[in-house]
Amino acid sequence: MNDGGTTNTTKERPEPRSDAAPGPAGVRAVREIATRYGLVAVWIVMIVAFTILAPGRFLVAQNIGNIFGSQAVLLILALGLMFPVIAGEWDLSVGAMLGLSLTVVGFFNAVLDLPVWVAILVALVIGLVVGLLNAFFIVVAGVPSLIATLGMATLLGGVTYAISNSTISGLDQGFVDIGQHSILAIPTPFYVAIVMALIAWYVLRWTPGGRYLFFVGSNRDVARLSGIRVGRVRVTALVVSGVVSAFAGVVLAASLGASGPTIGAPYLLPAFAAIFLGATAVTPGRLNVWGTVIAVYFLITGVTGMQLLGAPSWVQDVFYGAILLAAVALSLLARRRR
Repeated sequence: MNDGGTTNTTKERPEPRSDAAPGPAGVRAVREIATRYGLVAVWIVMIVAFTILAPGRFLVAQNIGNIFGSQAVLLILALGLMFPVIAGEWDLSVGAMLGLSLTVVGFFNAVLDLPVWVAILVALVIGLVVGLLNAFFIVVAGVPSLIATLGMATLLGGVTYAISNSTISGLDQGFVDIGQHSILAIPTPFYVAIVMALIAWYVLRWTPGGRYLFFVGSNRDVARLSGIRVGRVRVTALVVSGVVSAFAGVVLAASLGASGPTIGAPYLLPAFAAIFLGATAVTPGRLNVWGTVIAVYFLITGVTGMQLLGAPSWVQDVFYGAILLAAVALSLLARRRR
């Protein structure tokens, strides 16, 4: 009412209801959590399903130990592969490098009867040289990484067969004991892989070198204009991949206690599937260490569960291939939404 004074138009505002539905911010938060940890939720559902469908066989100590221990080498390989892929390069030689390293350790230790530390050192040096060769062809000569590393993989496969075309056994027993020892029913290689994951996470998350990798991978020209030595970053990423692949072969040698020329190549597809599936979790649209760790054990959980239910062996290849296609598509979609 206006009677010549100041009109009071203030209206009482209703108190917000405590039982009201979440607003846009709440919806976004829930969606963010679902996007980041949806893979973990599916993994848990998968574990519950296989536990029910395969009672007394899936969720038992021996099987859990086998799951965590058997994938340690794949996890190490995937962690090394992340570095060149983050920098925008492909490395299709990691599986062949793993196989060559495995064979070198077996040949130098069991056949030439050299100390196991010498065999390990030779394998790691070969990984370093292979990484440098990949870097030369890709960074210096300008060969596309897909072609260069595919050619390198073929070359390494031939060298592996030239060294030994059959299984080599009789590796140093102390070395094998370390690889086959278990702590809390989980083989030692699992703990080695987790330490590697922690190192990779620290490097990628907290060091300038890690930030440079992502910067170079996202926009090479802008990175160069910003003063980043793009060539050096690319070379480093490829060298890391070579050395870590060789180290994965060393760990596999300790775990198996033997070597063979055909063991390494099958690791290539699961490694790519793991890093791209991992890019859909934790930090969607971006390759990340903990997403890769989750993805590795998500994949083996699915494969192991299906095998316990009587699925034929070829299902593993179908599963990995389908996951790789789906993971790449989902990762690209997540990146576009960022």
